[in-house]
Amino acid sequence: MFVPKLRRAVAWFIDFALVLTLAYLLAVLTFHRIAGLLTDAPDLAVHGGFDLLTSQGDVVGASETLGLSLWHKAVLDVEEGFGMLVVATFLYQWGCLALAGRTLGKGLLGLQVSPCAPSRAAVRAAVTTAADIAVYAVACILLVEGQFVASVLVWALAVVIFLLNALPVFSPTCRSLADRLAGTAVTVLGVSTPGATPPVRTF
Repeated sequence: MFVPKLRRAVAWFIDFALVLTLAYLLAVLTFHRIAGLLTDAPDLAVHGGFDLLTSQGDVVGASETLGLSLWHKAVLDVEEGFGMLVVATFLYQWGCLALAGRTLGKGLLGLQVSPCAPSRAAVRAAVTTAADIAVYAVACILLVEGQFVASVLVWALAVVIFLLNALPVFSPTCRSLADRLAGTAVTVLGVSTPGATPPVRTF
């Protein structure tokens, strides 16, 4: 069973590489959005001038208000970037499984997920997204928000969820947590499985 499990691992790496590529593109977009905030001189002048006029001479307070406003906008941009990454990952997993019964990685390695009705695909995509990306994204957002302890705890939880999803693949049943919750199994292309019962050639 080593080779089939290796094929499944390679398929996961291909799909995760696509997610990392999207994450990089969103990071570049977020960087440019934040840079735009800092280089928008007219907008900064208007907001800074308004804060100064309403500060009753408290120049330091007006500066702090402007700085906090920029910081909150930058944090919001980062959070939106993570949100888009999570949503895009879910839609990729769900769309591929619901329409073709396999992601790009699984298709390239000759694997499929079955049975894969849209509802099963949604559950499997949700669990996979949570295990691979979503919980880590929450940890990163908490870190940006300054919640260091909570971020570390959620990061540890993310590792646990990832392992709970991945390690069962190496068990005798060879079904991940996502497979178990969705009632699916990963099989060789062309080998189907009725209902939630895993087929003989499951891995």
